[in-house]
Amino acid sequence: MAKLKLTGKQLRNIGYPEGPVISIAMNIMEKSFRHLPEADALEILSSILQSPNQYAHDGVLGKIAEALLPKPKVGGDEIPLMPKGIEFNVFGASGIEQGAMQQMNTAVKVPIAVAGALMPDAHQGYGLPIGGVLATDNAVIPYGVGVDIGCRMCLSVFDIDPKELTAREQYFTRELNEATLFGSGSMFDKPFDHEIMERKEFDELGLLKGLQTRAWKQLGSSGSGNHFVEFGIVEISEQDQVLNIPAGKYVGLLSHSGSRALGANIANHFTKVAKEKRRLPSEASNLAWLDLNEQEGMEYWLAMNLAGDYASACHHVIHDKIARQLGRRPLKMVENHHNFAWKEQWEGKEVIVHRKGATPAGKDVLGIIPGSMTAPGFIVKGKGEMASVNSAAHGAGRQMSRTVALKSITHNALNDMLAKHGVKLLGGGLDEAPFAYKNIFEVMNAQKQLVDTVGLFYPKIVKMDGAMPKQWKKKNRDFQESGDLMGE
Repeated sequence: MAKLKLTGKQLRNIGYPEGPVISIAMNIMEKSFRHLPEADALEILSSILQSPNQYAHDGVLGKIAEALLPKPKVGGDEIPLMPKGIEFNVFGASGIEQGAMQQMNTAVKVPIAVAGALMPDAHQGYGLPIGGVLATDNAVIPYGVGVDIGCRMCLSVFDIDPKELTAREQYFTRELNEATLFGSGSMFDKPFDHEIMERKEFDELGLLKGLQTRAWKQLGSSGSGNHFVEFGIVEISEQDQVLNIPAGKYVGLLSHSGSRALGANIANHFTKVAKEKRRLPSEASNLAWLDLNEQEGMEYWLAMNLAGDYASACHHVIHDKIARQLGRRPLKMVENHHNFAWKEQWEGKEVIVHRKGATPAGKDVLGIIPGSMTAPGFIVKGKGEMASVNSAAHGAGRQMSRTVALKSITHNALNDMLAKHGVKLLGGGLDEAPFAYKNIFEVMNAQKQLVDTVGLFYPKIVKMDGAMPKQWKKKNRDFQESGDLMGE
């Protein structure tokens, strides 16, 4: 008889709130009711959820009930959510999972919410859904930014014939292998010099002072999860005045990574501080905020911006190293954050716009929206659409969790797909296979009113972390160092 195996998504779908209770419930049911049919197990869990008091003294199920029951008040009275949240627009609603919609519906009820939108690549995350955009009144939500602060796309376009990628494949492969390090704990033996490491915030903020050495050793590394560095073909069908690259085909170098352990530690520290200062209902606990007029809010803002600049520096170190090896300077560099908070104007007032897994798309703002290791990425120009709070998708978005992908995708299927598209993969795993992602063309079609496409990038030599997730045994450590493991 097959052993019971539950997923967090199943529990969330029957109403279980985010937090430790999900892990507690899964562990107890899989250990004590391992031969119970899945439907019966979910029925029991649903019953506990509806009436936790009835199970509070049960020798086994009582632990689940205890995790569901309200905790004693700490940090002042609970701050209620607004009965009806602010209105927000959803783009590509047919492709967005219910969990992400529920999270967004909760986010727009926090009393500091001013405006919001949900992007077509949205899926469930922590606090704000990935693909969620939320503007707030003079307050910043650390988990509205995400764990991988300043996660970023960076594209260098080189005036090199794309045929070189095939003719000199070994050369370009070597350059990718030598340019950066992958893996959640990766660090360089000999750190690189960069002005970012001399920033005064490292001396002025106690938290950052203790993170400086590790940040220096990780400068120019790329992390794990869906982070990558890749060579590919850039196609410009006609010259755009903003992008300003003549029509033609070029070699492109595209990278995706964030602020490594520096950003993760900042996010975790200030999320804890925010939760201690503002107690919200359990379903909204990860949306705790810091006022920008208070000391902790000002410190987070400084730390967040440092982490964003650090993420940018990591990309520039990689691109500069490869440019020197190629003996070329790029014709153009296009880059953008997609896990960050910005001070912007909204209806004549300054607000804080959180884009968690969303690309800035103000009028004529350039950005990159990647597909997958075989699907093209899109070089885009924002239209400044107020309905999306000047935002767009940050990628194709996952349609399979990593667990599902590892169970359902085969190496043969992945290899066939790579061969079909002429892509060489260095590292990477089944959890990042193209099948795990939504159709990028459908995502782009759902946001035609948000961005114009001014160029395409076709991956050809893709470098990713080669470590296979071991049933998420190290999930917490990996998540802390690379929010993108969870799509953050």
